Amino acid sequence: MAVDYTVIVIYLAGMLAMGWWGMRRAKSKSEFLVAGRRLGPAMYSGTMAAIVLGGASTIGGVGLGYQYGLSGAWMVFTIGLGLLALSVFFSARIARLKVYTVSEMLDLRYGGRAGLISGVVMWAYTLMLAVTSTIAYATIFDVLFDMNRTVAIILGGSIVVAYSTLGGMWSITLTDMVQFVVKTIGVLLLLLPIAVVKAGGFSEMKAKLPTGYFDPLGIGGETIFTYLLIYTFGMLIGQDIWQRVFTAGSDRTAKWGGTVAGTYCLVYALAGAVIGTAAKVLYPKLGSPDDAFATIVKDELPVGVRGVVLAAALAAVMSTSSGALIACATVANNDIWSRLRGAVRRSEEEHDEVRGNRVFILIMGLGVIGTAIAINNVVEALTVAYNLLVGGLLVPILGGLLWKRGTAQGALASVVVGGLAVVGLMAGYGILANEPVYYGLLSSLVAYVAVSLATPATDAAVLAAWRERLAGRAPEAVSEPVPAPQ
Repeated sequence: MAVDYTVIVIYLAGMLAMGWWGMRRAKSKSEFLVAGRRLGPAMYSGTMAAIVLGGASTIGGVGLGYQYGLSGAWMVFTIGLGLLALSVFFSARIARLKVYTVSEMLDLRYGGRAGLISGVVMWAYTLMLAVTSTIAYATIFDVLFDMNRTVAIILGGSIVVAYSTLGGMWSITLTDMVQFVVKTIGVLLLLLPIAVVKAGGFSEMKAKLPTGYFDPLGIGGETIFTYLLIYTFGMLIGQDIWQRVFTAGSDRTAKWGGTVAGTYCLVYALAGAVIGTAAKVLYPKLGSPDDAFATIVKDELPVGVRGVVLAAALAAVMSTSSGALIACATVANNDIWSRLRGAVRRSEEEHDEVRGNRVFILIMGLGVIGTAIAINNVVEALTVAYNLLVGGLLVPILGGLLWKRGTAQGALASVVVGGLAVVGLMAGYGILANEPVYYGLLSSLVAYVAVSLATPATDAAVLAAWRERLAGRAPEAVSEPVPAPQ
């Protein structure tokens, strides 16, 4: 294991080094939060794929393959479909808005009265997303070092908080590119073929497992529909995803770079399901499906290769964790704290903006680590996050993009009614039930349409400014600091 330990230590040290390098580039708010809005296609595609394919997509995707066979790919597959839909239909318009948060978009569209409440909902989503990613460190470090759960969470979380705080989006972008390469090598090029060979090839896998393991719909139609509703639509509106769209250097980069990343997700989904199916052949009686990834890596891979694949698992977790963390801090600072103080203060020195956002990343990071230590059930935490996001924010966001008759009052009613419905239904039906997101989304839609039609249309000047912003003919949002005179 000494070689494997060395690989992991070098990888973690590299993450911190890139954080330090990123700190030297992040000299303005735009550089710190959205990498200066100038990523090219290759880097944009890699970082977008890295953030959406986290620990749940890797460890959880293999676990679903172990439990259901090839149909276990559907969870990650629907994530890829969501990213494709976002990239093809919405990303160019989103990139042209030149904002930092989803709530700023709602303010532009509805006239400045929807941001605070939507910011609170988005903050809760990004916080829980960061927490679920941070919890996953315990699983990986337990395999590596037989480490105590709390210590593992503190160690993994501290590294992510450190490089995110130092360089913001530049550090996260650089580390995500490395993580994308490591995941591709570790999961697709090493673990996938080795797992299939160890299981005796596809013919042997088919001979040893029930035919249902090779039914593409074996996981169940209702489950697939729920995945589509939560993950596909969740990809369309999440702050963590939009913040990456904001980094694109052009409309073309946002559209085609995201399309490449979405296609990669579809391949990754199938790979995880095949690895899990192979693990079922090799270890038919594991205590938990989520143990499949760690078990096959620990028992079947040679020294050195095992270290690379475990680094790939760490990469998957870190990429989602860091993306969710900076999204959480951005929302907390720009959409909640600044509004509670009454206005966004403009600074004559850009460094002040960077320092303020660094402080929020550090505070949110410590909060994420503490919450991760206190929570045990990753699936429940992730379900709460996506139910709140889809049930509370999907309708007003897509409504604002697609329906000009939507009003600020309708948007607020949609957020409040949908959010409260989801919370109440989760309390009644249970967190993991499908009904909360179904009925929450329906109630949000009804409230949005009814209240919008019952209230005066959005002011023509607001809509005109919105159209200018969508067309890319307007300056950046008012919270963008003005560069100091040279």
